[in-house]
Amino acid sequence: MKKFSNAKWICCKKAPDGAVVAFTKTLYFDKPVEKAVLRVTAAGIYEVYCNGEKLGNRLFKPGLTSYKKRLQYQSFAVAKRLVGKVELRIEVAPGWAVGTFIVTRQKGFSDYVATIAELIGSDQDGNEFAFVTDESWEARSTPITYSDIYHGETVDYTAPIVEYGKVDTLTLQTEFIKQIGAGVVENEKISPVKQFVTPKGERVIDFGQNLTGFVQIYMQGKAGERVYLSCAETLDKDGNFYNENLRRAKCLVHYVLDGTPRVYKETFSFQGFRYIRVDECPDWFWENLPRMQAVAVHSKIRRTGYFTCGNEKVNQLYHNIIWSQKGNYLDIPTDCPQRDERLGWAGDAQIFARTATYNFDVYEFLRKWLGDLRLEQGKNGSIGGSCPIFEEAERTSAGFGDAVVIVPWELYRAYGKKEILRENFQMMKKWIEYVRKMGDNEYLWLGDWHFGDWLAMDEGMEDSYVGATANDLVASAFYAYSLSLFVKVGNVLGEDMREYEDLLVKVKQAYKEYFTPNGELLEEYPYTEWQRLNEGETGMDLVRKGKTQTALTLTLAFDLASDREKFANQLEEMLVKNGGRMTTGFLGTPYLLPTLTATGNVKRAYDLLLYEGTPSWLYAVNHGATTIWEHWNGIKEDGSFWATEMNSFNHYAYGSVGGWLYETVAGIRTQDGFEGYKKAILAPMPDRRLGFVDCVLDTRNGRIKSSWKYQKEGVKFVFTVPKGMEAEIRLPNGVCETVTGGKHEYFMNL
Repeated sequence: MKKFSNAKWICCKKAPDGAVVAFTKTLYFDKPVEKAVLRVTAAGIYEVYCNGEKLGNRLFKPGLTSYKKRLQYQSFAVAKRLVGKVELRIEVAPGWAVGTFIVTRQKGFSDYVATIAELIGSDQDGNEFAFVTDESWEARSTPITYSDIYHGETVDYTAPIVEYGKVDTLTLQTEFIKQIGAGVVENEKISPVKQFVTPKGERVIDFGQNLTGFVQIYMQGKAGERVYLSCAETLDKDGNFYNENLRRAKCLVHYVLDGTPRVYKETFSFQGFRYIRVDECPDWFWENLPRMQAVAVHSKIRRTGYFTCGNEKVNQLYHNIIWSQKGNYLDIPTDCPQRDERLGWAGDAQIFARTATYNFDVYEFLRKWLGDLRLEQGKNGSIGGSCPIFEEAERTSAGFGDAVVIVPWELYRAYGKKEILRENFQMMKKWIEYVRKMGDNEYLWLGDWHFGDWLAMDEGMEDSYVGATANDLVASAFYAYSLSLFVKVGNVLGEDMREYEDLLVKVKQAYKEYFTPNGELLEEYPYTEWQRLNEGETGMDLVRKGKTQTALTLTLAFDLASDREKFANQLEEMLVKNGGRMTTGFLGTPYLLPTLTATGNVKRAYDLLLYEGTPSWLYAVNHGATTIWEHWNGIKEDGSFWATEMNSFNHYAYGSVGGWLYETVAGIRTQDGFEGYKKAILAPMPDRRLGFVDCVLDTRNGRIKSSWKYQKEGVKFVFTVPKGMEAEIRLPNGVCETVTGGKHEYFMNL
């Protein structure tokens, strides 16, 4: 029987905006129940209770999807709970679907928090029963008088419970699908490291770690006493609480106590924070500080990668990468967890995909998100910048739409499952055909709008949202790259790819002829369609550069260089000329260190990893970062901020360097043609400045270990290969041999 076929969507039109509504139904069971399943979903986010006891441990159900296309439901086995008089209660908050999730609220889905549910089962005599949501259910208020993803939550236990009476019904059009992917759960709990008074006189609590989640604290107090909290990621240069980078998101948590001892925490909202400002509290509140904890929440993804080395700053960088992934893998791959955004930006997702697959098992997590990408793809093959889509992100952009090819390919590389390629093959094909038809030249992507090399710091563009690299070049390079991956995908699946193999040859040739007409990247290209994102500005008389670090990097990384050695030398010269500093942004940075490594300049790659000025990874580490920053110099040397806009301090994009730590520093990667670590390559490239490296990777075919350590006479390598796996050992001194399961040791003289 089709799920929810006899159930109705129920809502309460009398409830105030932002309030959490409880939908209730009392049932009676006079015979023992043999089996029963309760299925629930909501427009909004919900918790379900049976006789006052919460069912399940997943948070923010039913999750974030393209609601008008598909909506997840969750199932709960409840047979043992159905004895005598039973009250079912479903509490629903606005969440992503109905709240002020400002730019992503999917208009036309629902104007009210609503739920639909069915309880299906049979008693010990085999008599079947079914109870569904309908007009007989009732609605009432809850102590959660306001809840919002961006703005936080107000819980008032002194507020009278309002009985709204019988529910209203409504019609919502969507497809119901069972829970897929990994649900969101509570994870680490962190105690405060200190509390202090700022120069402004604010009472602030520091948890020592920027995270995504909420604060929980055991409190009793007197009826009417209030505890008001504000959340922030950082302090300003004077040590004051700073939250201007949250933009319109208020991130407030308000509790009104009633004298009953209980643990207080948010139920339907989450914040990105390290610091809590206590705006109001009773005097006794500070005595309860030992009972306060910050609860980290993220999707239930299994940790698979571990990396440590002899350089503590690099270890902190790796720590920051892990925490930014956890904080932004919350049902969908978000860009940031704190401001009025928290969106599934496709560019960020593809940039970080390879690193993500090393750190955690993200197969099902990203598979769910790709399913929504498929549903939201335009009829012409276009892909919006963010998924689930929102109005401003409907604009297609190179490096963002390319996620439809890059992310499935990275999942295939890591896990070796062809199904992820098969599921997304047609989406990839439609995307390639969309790009192919853009403009007058089917072999280049010219003259269109793009985000470009987002937040790059090319000379003269340090305070701009976009770097200097010509958008036409970036777009055409990603066209070639996605096309090359699409050809690989088709060949893996046994598809006839001759047309696209021929197209790839022509695309590469066209790139070389247009962007390197004399075997050189041109210094400048004419302005085409760049449109600054600042509201009110419709265009800029800009000359977009061709010879930038990002232009050279993408040209080399995507096999588009007419003279590979020459271009590699030019990239090195450009880095030297810039004082050994990179200038790359979101689209160039992930490929910079791998490109330097592939062209024989691994020392320069290490130099960039270990550089501590700005821009660099360790600059943020030196400024106390515990997660990855959105902007290279989000906090400047003088302590001021780069901007209030686009200045997240928990943004995993630049954490893409983590993939290089695993693949080059530790040397672990899967062999081409044996994806999913059916066969592995162990080819570390050590550097004395790290001293030692220990790395572990749990693959679907067993645990791989790679370690090296500098000793007086040379470098000692120790590898562990799981039983049943072959691995090719490649060392800098020319050693190259294939080994099988077991421990293998080598020594390289210096």
